[in-house]
Amino acid sequence: MKCPFHGTLPVRGRIHTGNVVSQSQATARVRWDYYRFLPKYERYMRQHSKVSAHVPPCMDIKKGDFVRIAECRPISKTKSFVVIEKMGAKE
Repeated sequence: MKCPFHGTLPVRGRIHTGNVVSQSQATARVRWDYYRFLPKYERYMRQHSKVSAHVPPCMDIKKGDFVRIAECRPISKTKSFVVIEKMGAKE
């Protein structure tokens, strides 16, 4: 089973927190915002990243939820992250 808690899916590497922008059967698209410094203008620019994450069957994730995802082995062509915690709904 592809679950870090009830199965044999090891978690390693990066951990992010973000908002679920779309959700299908076992995949959630997670977006997180960050700031990047631009030396030319001496200001920060707001950017975002979106990745696909695997949703284990033991979790109930919906669009708009705030989740924590962790890097794992590649599960499919685009999924290398797994949802490890639901932190509530984003306001």
